[in-house]
Amino acid sequence: MDGEISPSEVESLLETAEAPRIVDIRSPAAFRRGHIPGSENIPFDELPQRVESLAEADRIVTVCPHGQASVQAARLIGSYEGTDTARVESMHGGLTEWDGEFDTETTDATEGPDAPF
Repeated sequence: MDGEISPSEVESLLETAEAPRIVDIRSPAAFRRGHIPGSENIPFDELPQRVESLAEADRIVTVCPHGQASVQAARLIGSYEGTDTARVESMHGGLTEWDGEFDTETTDATEGPDAPF
């Protein structure tokens, strides 16, 4: 892990041609409710099995609600042989400190616990 990065720095980087891969480690349901545009959802408990998908990244930023679990996620990603040359950072303060835009996903009314059948 290469340390922490502020939410404002992440927001600035997303506007460049060399934007980092943003890895949101929350549950899929939390991710659907709102996430940083362009981020990808890899829940923390799936990270060991899916870390290989990050092997080609030059820079990775992990995010979580408060910036604590994302530190552990960044350490795990940074310890993987395929990401040893990538810059891996955790977003300080997590999504509670994020002032930028959020993307949301709507669910189909025929799916989920509120579905009539």
